[in-house]
Amino acid sequence: MPTAEERLKILEMIREGKLTAEEGARLLSALNASVKKPAGSGRDPKWLRVRVTDVRSGKAKVNVNLPMSLVNVGIRMGARFVPSDSGFDADSVMESIRSGATGKIVDMQEGDEYVEVWVE
Repeated sequence: MPTAEERLKILEMIREGKLTAEEGARLLSALNASVKKPAGSGRDPKWLRVRVTDVRSGKAKVNVNLPMSLVNVGIRMGARFVPSDSGFDADSVMESIRSGATGKIVDMQEGDEYVEVWVE
């Protein structure tokens, strides 16, 4: 599962001249290609689940289950509360969902919070 950190690392390598833009684009495409709907799953996902856990206490701070019909609104609304320097890309999440991704699509730690988003 590609993480925001992996994508940012590729972009940093392009900026530093360690990769060409074309090489970076191929790597990003390869990362995104690894998030695909499992073959033969046979059903469309019904829920988007979001959980934010306090790393120190281990307790859930946010635990939200959205029906897929509300996902577009939910992602856009939630993205407004994410710090701009966190590396979270709402458009990337929406693209993963539209392409049929299932399972965990976001898995990141920001400060004392651990964020997980998955589709089932």
